[in-house]
Amino acid sequence: MTPSLISSMDQPKEFVVNATAERPYRSGPNPLHGMLLAGAFPLFLGAALSDYAYSTSYNIQWQTFSSWLIAGGLVFSGLALICALIGIFRPAASRGLSIAYFVLLLVTWILGFIDALIHARDAWAMMPSGMVLSIVVTVLSFAAIWIGFTSRKTGGHS
Repeated sequence: MTPSLISSMDQPKEFVVNATAERPYRSGPNPLHGMLLAGAFPLFLGAALSDYAYSTSYNIQWQTFSSWLIAGGLVFSGLALICALIGIFRPAASRGLSIAYFVLLLVTWILGFIDALIHARDAWAMMPSGMVLSIVVTVLSFAAIWIGFTSRKTGGHS
């Protein structure tokens, strides 16, 4: 063996271990927020469809079913609204979009509440304003889901 090779073998080897871990990049809301947000849309959609069924069949059960679906949609969207409010105060690059998203959810919840009050009327008295408002709330709920899942970036590095 050559002297340079022997001297390099006698030296202790140093290993450098990188102890830092990158935070995973996550797109969209956290899982609980996403579940609450996505859960409101089918309930509002079901309410709009049951309003349509009531307008064509005059069966009072469809109106009652629609009222319950709206109440469930209000619970889900109300909890998603609380999550969105918390999301405004978290550090994020898209603060303006978070505020717009919160306002959209707030308008959806307020119109859904008004829709619930209209559906509390006696039978046919809720038509056609109840059905129109159910459709508007369904479209707003879909828009909130669209913004919530596609445009909001949270966590990690850009």
